[in-house]
Amino acid sequence: MYEIIEKASYYYEIKNSKFYSFIYNVKSVDDVNNILNDLKEKYKKATHYTYAYKIDNIIKKDDDNEPSGTAGSPILNIIEKNNLDNVLIVVIRYFGGIKLGAGGLIRAYSLAAKNVINSENLRKIEKKEKIEIKTNYKELDRILSLINKDNIIDKKFDENIVLTVSITKKDKEKLIKNNITFKNL
Repeated sequence: MYEIIEKASYYYEIKNSKFYSFIYNVKSVDDVNNILNDLKEKYKKATHYTYAYKIDNIIKKDDDNEPSGTAGSPILNIIEKNNLDNVLIVVIRYFGGIKLGAGGLIRAYSLAAKNVINSENLRKIEKKEKIEIKTNYKELDRILSLINKDNIIDKKFDENIVLTVSITKKDKEKLIKNNITFKNL
């Protein structure tokens, strides 16, 4: 799986219709809704705001009044073919007065989605799993030097310390090598 590092855009025209495509890294449906609202505000006179997104197991596509299956599905197909996750692709269309037909729309939306993806803008997503590390205060600094602090989900400080961590296989092996005990959640 891959995710987008930073947002990008692409533009082209076909038979007087203008297509603007945008790609975003998203972590929640709220992110998607905020982006869509911003784009609708910025491109107020557009005819269609079509999109597809995939966030883990949450998948949605929208044709926004284009003929069924001619916009959202082609965009989602591009997301799936490129093995993307945590991604939103929006294609905004200004209708140019000439109908493209179902096949023409599918090709146009596919092209807009495909061309907004740039291989230099992709990052491989490493699969993570949750673990729990129980430790004492004396060992905490050593443990923190072995894990990415951004991956700590929860910390509980009491007589001992309990860290809940989202960790990659590589980092998990590092803990094992350094004799740090943990349990899988």
